[in-house]
Amino acid sequence: MSIGVGLIGTGFMGKCHALAWTSVRAVFGDVPQIRLAHLGEASDELATRRASEFGFARGSGDWRAVIADPEVDVVSITTPNKFHREMAVAALQAGKHVWCEKPMAAKFEDAEAMTAAAKASGKAAVLGYNYIQSPAIRHIRTLLDEGAIGAVNHIRLEMDEDFLADPDAPFQQRHEAINGYGALDDFGVHPLSLVKVLFGRVQSVVCEQAKPHATRNTPQGPRAVEVWDIASALFRLESGISGMLAIDRAAWGRKGRIQLQIFGSRGTIVFDQERFNEFQLFLTSDRPTEQGFRTILAAPLHEPFGHFHPGAGHGMGFNELKVIECRELIRAMEGKPAHVIDFADGLEIERTVHALARSSDEKRWVEVRQGRRS
Repeated sequence: MSIGVGLIGTGFMGKCHALAWTSVRAVFGDVPQIRLAHLGEASDELATRRASEFGFARGSGDWRAVIADPEVDVVSITTPNKFHREMAVAALQAGKHVWCEKPMAAKFEDAEAMTAAAKASGKAAVLGYNYIQSPAIRHIRTLLDEGAIGAVNHIRLEMDEDFLADPDAPFQQRHEAINGYGALDDFGVHPLSLVKVLFGRVQSVVCEQAKPHATRNTPQGPRAVEVWDIASALFRLESGISGMLAIDRAAWGRKGRIQLQIFGSRGTIVFDQERFNEFQLFLTSDRPTEQGFRTILAAPLHEPFGHFHPGAGHGMGFNELKVIECRELIRAMEGKPAHVIDFADGLEIERTVHALARSSDEKRWVEVRQGRRS
């Protein structure tokens, strides 16, 4: 048995998917042979060049040719958000499994259509939320299940990067409303994926968005920025836990920060994606004379770290999280339990994003179930 892979899009995440497909069998050994069958790009010339670089058998300037190829069993979609619905639905209707990058879609009805297509197809349809695959995050889930820090009463999340901090940087695709709200769906979905796998559903939200730079330069002159680069929110989970979310795409000095703080009745857990090979743990069960945050280094005891490195302290990287996600996708394709955000879970995250945007517009608390905004 083998798996034929189709890839649409060869930017940063497209390359990341290609590396994951190339590495997954060597790392885990328990997956079928992988065939890099067909790559799609915006032109035949670029597709042929990228196919050669990435190791695909062929390349096409029409993404529909990738989906129609009988050698393709699963399609990786790494294109801009505005294309996700059309490509994902077409692939699912063609009987292909789908691995689609986040955010799911710019419009809620698009995410609904993608979820319906996945359900009707019976195929695996997984979203690219690779941060949930971190061995540290997986072990934090175990600590929570074991009650190591008691009853959780509050969680606090921050996600910051500085790639849009420079006011003189030119206008780019991320500034167009056609791709979503901005920071909320470009950034906010990642910490919300951690909330989803660690704590469950968000019940209600209140949010404020901000725009640090109202215009950006283009060759034709200044152009209005159509989205928001900063968002701050309070939320409450269905379980009753309170939370805070702060996201900023214009935060000088921050490169890949997702900080998660979990406060419980008997301790605290702190995780930061910029140092994702470790987390901090405070336990009230320690003697008062030694109480303090201890740093836990990721190690082979924290699955699936040992598949990459035999010893603690040998740090994993971003791309290796994608290899883990690829293996989980294959498990889903085989009908096995898989640690993924599928399209149904992704729809819940999108529902929360749209509720946050509605709250920002209406300046009030919004129930997530009623928070949909087209």
